[in-house]
Amino acid sequence: MPVKPVWMRRGTVVAALSLTWCSAPSQSANEPAARAPQEYQRLAHDIFKQLIEINTTDSAGNVTSAAEAMAKRLREAGFDEPDIQIAGPRENKKNLVLRYHGSGARKPVLFIGHLDVVEARREDWTVDPFIFLEKEDYFYGRGTEDMKSGDALLVTSFIRMKKEGYVPDRDLILALTADEEGGTANGVDWLLTTHRNWIEAEYCINLDGGEFEKDKGRQLLAGLQASEKVYVDYQFESLNAGGHSSVPSPDNAIYHLAGALNRLQTFSFPVNMGEITRKYFLHAAALASGQTAANMRAVAKEPANPAAVLQLSQVPYFNSLLHTTCVATMLTGGHATNALPQMARANVNCRIIPGEDPEAVRKTLENVAADLQVSVTIVPVKAADGSLVAQVGVPPSPLLPEVVQAEEKTVHSLWPGLPVVPTMSTGATDGHFLRLAGIPTYGIACMFFELDDNRAHGKDERIGVKDFYDGVEISYRLIKNLSSKN
Repeated sequence: MPVKPVWMRRGTVVAALSLTWCSAPSQSANEPAARAPQEYQRLAHDIFKQLIEINTTDSAGNVTSAAEAMAKRLREAGFDEPDIQIAGPRENKKNLVLRYHGSGARKPVLFIGHLDVVEARREDWTVDPFIFLEKEDYFYGRGTEDMKSGDALLVTSFIRMKKEGYVPDRDLILALTADEEGGTANGVDWLLTTHRNWIEAEYCINLDGGEFEKDKGRQLLAGLQASEKVYVDYQFESLNAGGHSSVPSPDNAIYHLAGALNRLQTFSFPVNMGEITRKYFLHAAALASGQTAANMRAVAKEPANPAAVLQLSQVPYFNSLLHTTCVATMLTGGHATNALPQMARANVNCRIIPGEDPEAVRKTLENVAADLQVSVTIVPVKAADGSLVAQVGVPPSPLLPEVVQAEEKTVHSLWPGLPVVPTMSTGATDGHFLRLAGIPTYGIACMFFELDDNRAHGKDERIGVKDFYDGVEISYRLIKNLSSKN
């Protein structure tokens, strides 16, 4: 199973409903209070460009090349060779792990980003996806949004701190990894299985989540992703003896499957909200207006107001926050144009609310299919070592005051009054491997993304030039705020 195939990565109340937002915070919505020095803006730009122009797709790319390129920069910045590890299960799928030694007053913090990107065909794009291009205030290229920009921010911040002689009060660990987007060599999983001591930490900060959101250039909120849905694929399958198409009967594998999928289309899982989602709706209500704001406050109560749930569920993004969702994504059927189908099969992709059991979801889907001629099975997933991965629910990470306060301090030092909002991702990231391994993980993207311009995994992927350069300072300040009590 791809860990994170194409999914609606970004979305909020503005994107969903074009709501009217409350007045801007006291700091200008367009300019941060400070920017990174030009030296480090140039460095970040060069690292970003270098990463974009190294193809790291699963089909033809080489993640190891990107890992080695970043290791070279870290060595040149003064990091010792024994503190830099490049390793992985395959020659083209090696990961980079760096340890920045601190005073040891507190336990280490892990920072992760993935180096791989989804496929991109030149014929689908108006520009070359593997040439870094600056055009009309945007950087274009595969991975500009997801997530080589974040990788560049992390590498730049670590180099900047090293050159400044900064001594953190804890070790800082950087892991840039393979196969978050798919493939069979997921780097975080492999590191946990084979070299956990390299990345053992009190908690993890993942720049592949917790988006900072803006609408038409105006900053709205800074996300703190502490929870994410669980990705599970299910196979719906109907088998039949088949026969000649000139003598059809109602007993048809395609019809059986179609009926089951039609029933799935109209089915909704029960409402299930945890602390993170309730907090999100409370924060979002303060930014919304009218009936939408009232509905958000009503669903945040325990129990949630059914009428408010029904109204908000009409918006796909809110529906995904409120429920486990399952949707048909691929179809296969038949073997000849003039023969009755012997097989019809569909992939049903589910995003499961944290804490729910994937096997219980399977049984629900079996009941929804309501046809003994349609089997429902979980599509098996292999770990980096080839073993089967147990499909289990992923618990949310507790909202550690230390992390919340560090993000608030960082954000408010640049945009006073901008809210930091806990979120649950409707998709999945490498954070789920770490949460299952007992390492709390928090998504903090450190960059603003425009609500109505989500191009992650799509054609002509891009990120705003200003947003990237703002991120250079945000990430640096966040890391220092997490590793110093001053």
